[in-house]
Amino acid sequence: MMSDYQEIAVIGAGSWGTALAKLLSDKGHQVSLWGHDQAHIEAVQAERQNKKYLPGFALAASLTASPDLKKSVAGKPVILMAVPSHVFREVFRQLLAQLSQEAIFISAAKGIENETLLTMTQVMAQELQAVGKKGKLGVLAGPSFAKEVAQGIPTAVSVAGQDKETAQAIQQLFFTERFRVYTSTDLIGLELGGALKNPIAIAAGICDGAGYGTNTRAALITRGLAEITRLGVKMGASPLTFAGLGGLGDLVLTCTGDLSRNRTVGLKLGQGQKLAAILSEMEMVAEGVKTTRSAWHLACREGVEMPILEQMYQVLYEEKPCAEAVHDLLLRDQKDEDEFSADLNG
Repeated sequence: MMSDYQEIAVIGAGSWGTALAKLLSDKGHQVSLWGHDQAHIEAVQAERQNKKYLPGFALAASLTASPDLKKSVAGKPVILMAVPSHVFREVFRQLLAQLSQEAIFISAAKGIENETLLTMTQVMAQELQAVGKKGKLGVLAGPSFAKEVAQGIPTAVSVAGQDKETAQAIQQLFFTERFRVYTSTDLIGLELGGALKNPIAIAAGICDGAGYGTNTRAALITRGLAEITRLGVKMGASPLTFAGLGGLGDLVLTCTGDLSRNRTVGLKLGQGQKLAAILSEMEMVAEGVKTTRSAWHLACREGVEMPILEQMYQVLYEEKPCAEAVHDLLLRDQKDEDEFSADLNG
């Protein structure tokens, strides 16, 4: 098992990467936080807080922020990837070129690569194989807004490793009295749950922004979970994963929480704003916009029916009016809810 004072590199100095780096350094780990913007990351190091993405939270002396990727990862046996999915491969490839040791690589990103339709651990596995390097792979997922983690508000998450030993090592790394960690070996399940809840959260935001009620939101969350589970099981995940923190837990949080960037995008769309204008005003990335594209193509490839995702794809990429999308969802052919169980059982 890992020492309580293990050195860790956190790659990505947005709100989520900073919150996790704070959690780990507050626990006593020696943490190197890397960010691509030199001026920003030097300000984090000098001011001992991330005023741009996570203001108001002091960073421990055991955390060092640096724009030097080679220096950040050198000798680190644990590397936590917290960069957005659309730059994940590029950053990981640059990182591997600077790395001389084996490591545990943990993805805290929640997305699916647009070009390849791969999850982030699949991207890492592909890049490791390409350069002939080895490492253990893991995922951190679950209902966890960055600001609340930084505040020390009680939070529970799931971590998965490619084997039980790796999962337990990651669990020990993150666990605190305010950050409870459960283990799994269902990498694909946790990754799909974390990625696919974001398009559903945009849909939930649209319903809220358009003035629909909590009945609508509850129905959307429930049927959204059915869609996510259907695709996950088709791709080899356990259906139980989607009933846990990385599935239902994260979905409920992202669809209902005021801190959800994806729900915020949906709220503004439901109020009649245009997507380009919404995104131009946002400082941080709403993963669900890009994930909607990759998830829709993944569902089509796998032959899995995902009507909510289909409508979100049409709203975001084909400029379909939100009201029309809701109308089309409600007027779909009537279904037997037991069909969902039948789908899972083959």
